[in-house]
Amino acid sequence: MEMKKRVSLELRHRSPTEVQELVLDNCRSSVGKIEGITEEFSNLELLSLINVGLTSVADIPKLDKLKKLELSDNRISGGLEVLAERLVNLTHLNLSGNKFKDISTLEPLKKLPQLKSLDLFNCEVTNLADYRESIFKLLPQLTYLDGYDIDDCEASDSDGEVDGVEDEDEEGESEDFEEEEEDDEDVVAEDDDEDDDSGDDEDGEVNGELDSEDEDEDEEDEEEDDEDSSPAKGEKRKRDPEDEDDEDDD
Repeated sequence: MEMKKRVSLELRHRSPTEVQELVLDNCRSSVGKIEGITEEFSNLELLSLINVGLTSVADIPKLDKLKKLELSDNRISGGLEVLAERLVNLTHLNLSGNKFKDISTLEPLKKLPQLKSLDLFNCEVTNLADYRESIFKLLPQLTYLDGYDIDDCEASDSDGEVDGVEDEDEEGESEDFEEEEEDDEDVVAEDDDEDDDSGDDEDGEVNGELDSEDEDEDEEDEEEDDEDSSPAKGEKRKRDPEDEDDEDDD
């Protein structure tokens, strides 16, 4: 995909001023230069252009808030002066997998006073004798080179984060987690209410069935009483004529 088209897709109907992170990895620059990124991205803090076919960074716009620039796996061999001129607050720069051969090609980075971390993995310059000592001497503002400080202590994860951008992500995750917890509590409460209601309904049904059975038994008892009393009355009616005959004989 061409870089200009990828930029349009990444905007997602936002204006450039709303974008803080722009990741364009593995798209293609048709002329080996940066395309589609302008000074309108004034709030951009992270720009990632990994493996996009760059040979030059001459067309990078002025981005005063940019802190982290990923340029690894391209074909850049020099021309870093433009970074010092247009990215004055840059703190992290990844140039791994590019074509830097000499220490002198990195000298323009001296003009980036905020530069804290520089990566040059898989660049020919790393094969030079006293490479690390030379870079730390050239760029005294550096804290980490290729992930390690001057005493060969590895950088912590927090040192690789861009201030503000990572914090916002963590806050967003925390808010989402709290909302999920609240939703779970609501669901549990609803379930409890339903259980209570169903319990009441079941009790009512059981009581209703018991009452109905009692009524049926009472009715059966009454019917039996009626049946027992009926023959006696019939017999009495049959004896009445005999009694009358006896009286006549007398």
